[in-house]
Amino acid sequence: MHMDTNPKQSELTELKQRVADLETQIATETEYSAFRPSGYYTAYYATTGFMLGIFGAMASLFLNVVGCVLTGRPPLELIRIYLTFPLGDRAFDLPPEQNGLMMAIGCCLYLGTGMVLGIPLFLGLTRWAAGKSLLGKLVVASILSLIIWVINFYGILAWLQPAVIDMSEENLIVNQVPWYVAMATHLVFGWTMALVYPLGDYVPYGNVADQQ
Repeated sequence: MHMDTNPKQSELTELKQRVADLETQIATETEYSAFRPSGYYTAYYATTGFMLGIFGAMASLFLNVVGCVLTGRPPLELIRIYLTFPLGDRAFDLPPEQNGLMMAIGCCLYLGTGMVLGIPLFLGLTRWAAGKSLLGKLVVASILSLIIWVINFYGILAWLQPAVIDMSEENLIVNQVPWYVAMATHLVFGWTMALVYPLGDYVPYGNVADQQ
């Protein structure tokens, strides 16, 4: 008895096609796709600015050390002045057994502060200086550094230090650090951040692979 197999053959063909379609869909859904941020990658640049901020802090601290040596002052005088924030007037009269430790802690605090300040400065650079020449980045960094200087010294330290420390002389940091020294310190910090900018520029992984 002859059986008509055409319907079954057609059904088998359809099932095979369906299996092939499902396999294609599964392969497409499980295929690796590189991460691509949508819009401005704030989290990345904030983290990178925090890390690169230590370079700016080191450069500005080195400038102050050299400046103090050239003018016959103690090399870490700036650190001692900044230590008046937690210690008040006692920072100028530390006993010898505590002096080295406190100065080391002061240097660490200075570098840590630079890392924190690196966040807004680098975010500003990536916002307003991306794609510009080095000169353009230096100009933007200078403007941002001066703004940070004014906010730090005359908008925060001027009222915060007297508010939290009981001192015989108010605003020790603002009064003891000449304005031009503070300004130069912030400018060198910003210029260094502009120089190390390429280290923190975001390059998608796919673009790097395509270039190889």
